[in-house]
Amino acid sequence: MDLGVRWKLHGDGHTPAPGAVVRPDERLSWPRTVGLGAQHVVAMFGASFVAPVLMGLDPNLAIMMSGVATVIFLLATRGRVPSYLGCSLSFVGVAAVIRAQGGTSATVTGAVFVVGVALFVVGLAVQRFGARIIHATMPPIVTGAVVMLIGFNLAPVTASTYWPQDQWTALLVMLFTGLTLVCLRGFWSRIAIFLGLVFGYGISWVCDRIFGKIHSVDSGGRLTDHWRLDLSGVGKADWIGLPHFHGPSFQWSAVLVALPVVIALVAENAGHVKAVGEMTGDPLDDKLGTAISADGVASMLSTAVGGPPNTTYSENIGVMAATRVYSTAAYWAAAGFALLFGICPKFGAVVAAIPGGVLGGITVILYGMIGLLGAQIWINSKVDLRNPLNLVPAAAGIIIGVGNVSLKFTDTFSLSGIALGTLVVITGYHALRAMAPAHLKTQAPLLDSGTSSYDEGDEKGREDAAARDADQRAGS
Repeated sequence: MDLGVRWKLHGDGHTPAPGAVVRPDERLSWPRTVGLGAQHVVAMFGASFVAPVLMGLDPNLAIMMSGVATVIFLLATRGRVPSYLGCSLSFVGVAAVIRAQGGTSATVTGAVFVVGVALFVVGLAVQRFGARIIHATMPPIVTGAVVMLIGFNLAPVTASTYWPQDQWTALLVMLFTGLTLVCLRGFWSRIAIFLGLVFGYGISWVCDRIFGKIHSVDSGGRLTDHWRLDLSGVGKADWIGLPHFHGPSFQWSAVLVALPVVIALVAENAGHVKAVGEMTGDPLDDKLGTAISADGVASMLSTAVGGPPNTTYSENIGVMAATRVYSTAAYWAAAGFALLFGICPKFGAVVAAIPGGVLGGITVILYGMIGLLGAQIWINSKVDLRNPLNLVPAAAGIIIGVGNVSLKFTDTFSLSGIALGTLVVITGYHALRAMAPAHLKTQAPLLDSGTSSYDEGDEKGREDAAARDADQRAGS
């Protein structure tokens, strides 16, 4: 059985020829491959550090399980889809809502485990019926609205939890991270979040030396005098040791809050597979369902032991685009580095010591970017928001999700925020579509133009994709 773990040496193994690409089944020399793996780890560090901290989960375990998830993904796709799987930011809002309702870390991971199961099932359905099943149920207007409300639902977390801990550090980190994203190019812009964290650490340390302790709320919400950067836990942590494992706990209320994120994960995976296929010139239509299922299995395994869910990382697509090296051998090296970091408690203590003000500055941009990905889906798919069939369900669902509107059914069961907003968008769109006049239904296609070529029955989509691939190869 070909598991995609054999690679041909590309050229002399040193430097690719001008315009050439290192394909997934090729590699450079092992020292260079290992170096590229380290580069991929750095690219995913920022989000993979921040996400588990924001979710209240063990960052050491998150990094370790990201390595395991990457190995699972590479084996499942037989090495044809180069990708790193890191902690998904789409669940940060879900975790905040569940904890606000009294849930524990076990409740969070239990809810997300169910999402992993749902994602796995969706992947099997795509393998069986093709991508049309996704796009018929979740057209771009629905997908974009759900991604948007998930991101913007997080705004109160930044405003009430992180920013007040050190507003001036938060402001400086926000400005620095924004400048990094805009002004730097290539690889450096891809690790802007990581650079923002490093800058925030430095600013917090300098402010502690110059101004002393700050009088503000701490991470527990208590108004006290405390150091901005407290590294006492780093000195006490061991160099080698296993992270903290725990089992999931299942509550229906938490599961209902988490399930809408399936839509975001499907969109992320479809976009990733499409992007990699176009960059490598290898049509990956047949691997879409496998990629989705593999992500589901990886998330199930991670959350079963107390870790966060995982998803494909766009940061690493940027590294591949910049280096033109798509070798899956580099991702195996990256997974190895992640496993090593996972068994270093001192590393986890450094991550856990991220000052609240630094997280305030990072999350202002990060949460907004998550929400605006929904708008990007609309733009790429040319969604017409002048059409009331699109406008009404999206508008209602987003306001419900962002405003955390609640609908109470009984004393023990209610729907609110993300869960209720998603339900309104999906059911509202399809109900209105069933009753809408014909001229409103013809203004927007059901298939997302960004991934429509995955549909086996869409001949034109396949021809367009083939033409784009040919043009790109010619340009290379």
